[in-house]
Amino acid sequence: MLALIKTIDFALYLYWWIIIGSAVFSWLYAFNVVNPRNQFVGAVGNMLFRLTEPALRPIRRLMPDLGGIDISPIVLLLIIYFIREFLWSTIAPLVV
Repeated sequence: MLALIKTIDFALYLYWWIIIGSAVFSWLYAFNVVNPRNQFVGAVGNMLFRLTEPALRPIRRLMPDLGGIDISPIVLLLIIYFIREFLWSTIAPLVV
């Protein structure tokens, strides 16, 4: 059972970095730091969008309009942090 908790924690850790990478990529794309016509840049952007959008869309629907500022990745990171802490502080001691 502890192996399952560690695997879930690792998957959440990886997703944490994918969300951060997606946010940084969106800033680079918005400020024309990366070439949007480059095929590799488009593939990376599409991959990050497909990985993060299913989790961010429900959060965006619940959030009020902040005038172009998207804080849904921050909310999702806080949710992931809470889940990881809950796993290690509440679930893991019951298993061990």
